[in-house]
Amino acid sequence: MGVEYNPASGLSRNAVALADGGTAVTPPDQGFFNDLNGELDDKGFLVTSTEDLFQWARTGSLWWMTFGLACCAVEMIHVNMPRYDMERFGAAPRASPRQSDVMIVAGTLCNKMAPALRRVYDQMSEPKYVISMGSCANGGGYYHYSYSVVRGCDRIVPVDIYVPGCPPTAEALLYGVMQLQRKIRRSGTIER
Repeated sequence: MGVEYNPASGLSRNAVALADGGTAVTPPDQGFFNDLNGELDDKGFLVTSTEDLFQWARTGSLWWMTFGLACCAVEMIHVNMPRYDMERFGAAPRASPRQSDVMIVAGTLCNKMAPALRRVYDQMSEPKYVISMGSCANGGGYYHYSYSVVRGCDRIVPVDIYVPGCPPTAEALLYGVMQLQRKIRRSGTIER
């Protein structure tokens, strides 16, 4: 699920043209925020359940474990640099699996690296999520028929979000993180 491009306007699906000629990207959950602001303006306070509060806190503090295996890792690094700045969405990189709740698998997963991937996944605390980034991590990609390549990291760990591309752009990974936030917000139970 990458960002869709509209050739007629030259903008992506979520982009809006501004009067000064620039563009602004609208969040995919704009209706949610409008309803929230309407309720706050009407009553002056919000009423929610503890479960909804936990889901909201999870979406705003996703700490991701980098598991860069090949060329997709370069794009994964780009998404954390100042141009895209994934930390503004509450997603910050961590080097330890014990501190992380999201793993981004970027690149070709070989048979030799599969046990290490599973071990790192098992060390993460619950609730944990996995983003599969790139064609090789999704299904083997260009190396699908190689004897040493795992045909998708979902054969080793459960995957929540697939980001297609070879390699996917930093915008596509950012969109995948936003989709994961929406998925976490939609899930209706504390236990996954």
